[in-house]
Amino acid sequence: MSLIFQLFQVLRYHARRLRTYPLGVIFAAGLIVLFIFFIVLWILSHLLAAFSLTSNGVENHHLAVIVPFRDRFDELLQFIPHITAFLTAQQIRHHIFVVNQADEFRFNRASLINVGFTLVRDQFDYIAMHDVDLLPDNPALDYGFPAAGPMHLAAPDLHPRYHYTKFIGGILLMTNTQFQKVDGMSNKYWGWGMEDDELAVRLKEAHLNISRPTGITTGYKTFKHVHSDIRRKRDMEKLPGQKESNRRRDRETGLRNVLYELLSEHRLSVDGTAVTVFNVKLQCDLQRTPWCLPQTPQPPQSRPTTQKAS
Repeated sequence: MSLIFQLFQVLRYHARRLRTYPLGVIFAAGLIVLFIFFIVLWILSHLLAAFSLTSNGVENHHLAVIVPFRDRFDELLQFIPHITAFLTAQQIRHHIFVVNQADEFRFNRASLINVGFTLVRDQFDYIAMHDVDLLPDNPALDYGFPAAGPMHLAAPDLHPRYHYTKFIGGILLMTNTQFQKVDGMSNKYWGWGMEDDELAVRLKEAHLNISRPTGITTGYKTFKHVHSDIRRKRDMEKLPGQKESNRRRDRETGLRNVLYELLSEHRLSVDGTAVTVFNVKLQCDLQRTPWCLPQTPQPPQSRPTTQKAS
């Protein structure tokens, strides 16, 4: 502002001198118009900068909520309105992407997250890898942009079920840059579990420090866990060679070489919230991970439709 004031004083001085000449008035008027033009530009630049901020002063980033999914429609119908209301209350610009595995292979959460990121990274600058059965229930949980490093919201002292120290599953926020730096997640984990442990090793090797919420006093009641083990048992079977492979750092697969086919993309409306559904068919290298095939034949996988849910 001081520079603008000095410029104004200089212009006023020369304008007074120029008035003694025949063309001085015209030239002075031109200088004044030029001065006003730069003032307007300065004001507009600051208004645009202010517009790019949310009301709480946090940069207006855009969050992609990536939900790896298969056949949990009742949980999805609870998740969508709940997380929408939660993020809206925090003024988080976001969109929900359901990545539905529609193939004959065992569930592969990590590959679905890699696929989701690949499909949305150009429109969003950070992601939430979010389990569909985990609903945040404390407004103090911050889904904001994790500039300092990955943010593990479902911390061991807060998650209703998993309490081991190295656990980073459930809900993990990462910027696009962070996720790409570690080459996403391993594609070798078919069935339930351990893909997050392998991701933790990638983050450690990349010197990305994981943060967790502080000052949360609600403990294990911080989240609602809506999964029923009785109705849907997890695929925890470990086939020959799988357990040994799962315990090794995977340096062969990741975001760069996830194999899939996008079968369809459409919008699903739940309680007025538009959600994007990607129906994908993963591909499996039977030589590298023969355990991608279930021991017993699986029924054809259904796909979410565009029918509105009440």
